[in-house]
Amino acid sequence: MKSNQDLAQSAAAKPAARAWVQVLAPYRQASNGRAIVEIAITIVPLFALWVLMWATLDLGYWLVLPLTIPAAGFLVRLFLIQHDCGHGSFFRQRWANDWTGRILGILTFTPYDFWRRTHAMHHASSGNLDRRGFGDIDTLTVAEYRARSLWGRLRYRLYRHPLIMFGIGPAYLFILQFRLPVGMMRGGWKPWASTMATNLVISLIVGVLIWLIGIKAFLLIHLPIMLLASSAGVWLFYVQHQFEDTIWEDRSEWDFHHAAVHGSSHYDLPAFLRWFTANIGIHHVHHLCSRIPYYRLPSVLRENPDLRDINRLSLLESFGCVRLVLWDETRRCLVPFDVR
Repeated sequence: MKSNQDLAQSAAAKPAARAWVQVLAPYRQASNGRAIVEIAITIVPLFALWVLMWATLDLGYWLVLPLTIPAAGFLVRLFLIQHDCGHGSFFRQRWANDWTGRILGILTFTPYDFWRRTHAMHHASSGNLDRRGFGDIDTLTVAEYRARSLWGRLRYRLYRHPLIMFGIGPAYLFILQFRLPVGMMRGGWKPWASTMATNLVISLIVGVLIWLIGIKAFLLIHLPIMLLASSAGVWLFYVQHQFEDTIWEDRSEWDFHHAAVHGSSHYDLPAFLRWFTANIGIHHVHHLCSRIPYYRLPSVLRENPDLRDINRLSLLESFGCVRLVLWDETRRCLVPFDVR
């Protein structure tokens, strides 16, 4: 629960959060050479692992399945490269970002132009209680939850259950929901064009692979990779905003810069996980200045130590975020279902 002193500090932090924008501006410069290297060291190992899994399939599935873990890690990293492209931060040129993002969207099963638009809406409204619903985890206030019917509460509890949130939900999102521009069905031809073009190329590639190696081999190799990668991706997105001292405010009190810094976590992962997740755990900096390429985010923390401890979450601490499911407007923090 936040005290009056905490609330006063929060109000004072709003202009301080805006001041960080100028400090972070020099880090926005992208490097085309670095970007090409980052793609190469991600996509080549992913393809190599995929081929290795296929080559060892006849020797026993027990040899194949462990390779799913690093392959899923590289697929997550590929998605996060696509994510940077969507922010226009990976390459210097917009066309290079967009076309790289579209190509990677085929591999990640994520229609780039449609996803970029919804993700931009998430950045523009993160932490705003009056603009929930696009590109974020559905979050009810305590009052809203209590006002729901028994069936309404049950549906929200099911949605928030870990098996749904990190198991069935991610699989449904990446394999089924992204096949239509859900949320923008009436948004004109562009969301449809992005989604349908991505679907067409995915179908062609999957069809060729099935023709070459058979549907059973394809599913045994790629389905576990997709399932694990999608769950890991949703988990990362979850802990970036669903932690106890995050920020949710009414439109009248909401401030973009304050919500970016204090409504996003610094997910301080071990070094090898930071690499596989493309530094997305430095999420408070990313939300404040999304044009910083992910390969420059560690330099931001190294050269601006005051940012290191803001909303810092360790890997162990992050597991406790799963039980935080409701926003308590009185205590101004996320709380579990059994709050009194």
